[in-house]
Amino acid sequence: MTATIRRLDVLGEKEIRELGDVLIDCVEGGASVNFMWPMTREKADAFWRSTAASAARVERAVFVAYDERGAIVGTVQVIWAPQENQPHRGDVAKMLVHRRARKSGLGAALLQAAERHARQKGRTLLVLDTASADAERLYARQGWQRCGVIPDYALLPDGAYCDTVVFWKRLE
Repeated sequence: MTATIRRLDVLGEKEIRELGDVLIDCVEGGASVNFMWPMTREKADAFWRSTAASAARVERAVFVAYDERGAIVGTVQVIWAPQENQPHRGDVAKMLVHRRARKSGLGAALLQAAERHARQKGRTLLVLDTASADAERLYARQGWQRCGVIPDYALLPDGAYCDTVVFWKRLE
């Protein structure tokens, strides 16, 4: 799949709708990304409107991947640490790739874009957590260091407990 990665400073209605489609697809596919079944359009739109407001306050950077038709098929965010003593750090969050676009290198491209932007913003350390074995493999291939596992950290969309794996990466 040929994809274009862009950072969005403003999320309009079209972007909110398409990002909502990606979020809904991931949650329906069982991803533990803060939401439970049923995953509704209302929950997805509310999340992305909140994210848009946070991006407008420059609390985070939102990256999207567009497919060859111009539809959003993936996203990732870097949330800047708000603590006064952590101006060098960011959290990678909401790495989401629509199931139809997986296994195409899109996750790696999104992650690389987020890392480049964090470096440009003077960040030297990124952290993230994941409940996905596929994502674990992606992060390891991209040079992220595994810290460990936190058992029963969250719930899967169906209500079952899931562990999370914590990763970090120092940016050169």
